[in-house]
Amino acid sequence: MFAFVDNHHDFIFNVLPEFLHNKWVLTVFHIIFFAFVVKITNFFIEKFLVRIIKIKDDFEFKKQLITLKSIIKSIVDTIIVVFAIMYILNTLGVDIRPILTAAGVLGVAVGFGAKRFFEDIITGMSLILEGQIRVGDYVEIADHQGVVEKVDIKLIQLRDLQGRVHYIRNGMVDTIVNYTRDYSYYIFDIGVAYKENLDNVINVLKELDEEFRNNSTVKEHILAPLEILGVDKLDDSAVIVRARLKTIPIKQWEVGRAFNKAIKDKFDEKGIEIPFPQRTVYLVNETENN
Repeated sequence: MFAFVDNHHDFIFNVLPEFLHNKWVLTVFHIIFFAFVVKITNFFIEKFLVRIIKIKDDFEFKKQLITLKSIIKSIVDTIIVVFAIMYILNTLGVDIRPILTAAGVLGVAVGFGAKRFFEDIITGMSLILEGQIRVGDYVEIADHQGVVEKVDIKLIQLRDLQGRVHYIRNGMVDTIVNYTRDYSYYIFDIGVAYKENLDNVINVLKELDEEFRNNSTVKEHILAPLEILGVDKLDDSAVIVRARLKTIPIKQWEVGRAFNKAIKDKFDEKGIEIPFPQRTVYLVNETENN
């Protein structure tokens, strides 16, 4: 019994301290500790930003925070990892000064051959900080259109209407067309027959707009009454009346499709003709001509 206690006493006070002071054991402990720090830091960043997003009523500000969330996590994680590597190497007795010097020289050498990489980073930081593009925006970049799924300091990820994903390097971004910044418009080109009274057509559209904004299933997406811009074009078979509806971002197509259906139903009800191109074909009886 006493021998058992003595053995455990020797293990706790002699063997265990030596084991814990082993540099490799300490290295494993440090790795676990810094991994835990990364997890905890990301957790608090997530909680903090989510709380701000819930408190803020500004929809555009929320999209900006969602976009910045992954960038902030990435930067903080990188700082922690770099510090962890330097700290662990120092505890192992490795002189990190030559490593830092070599890294600086290597960075300069790589910099000359990594122009595109740094262009991507600089442009990406500019796009994110200026809020030109955010997760959830519908944009057009380099002849590609889609909803922004991800923005980081290297590339932009878009998903188009067909579900295809487009990866665009930030350095290739020259012009961005953002269809969903602050608000959106849906443009209507409404064709009516030449015989129709245009004042009556416009009054019917105004009447329809009031009904639509009060009773439609998409009324909460509409920000302003229908704006009738007037007669836009005299086509071969129709007079084109142009109008537009102001909506919350990215809802313009949903509202536009619903309003187009309402226009068709209302015009049918009022007897307003929506013309379509027609062609009359005359058949000549060759036997009669002969």
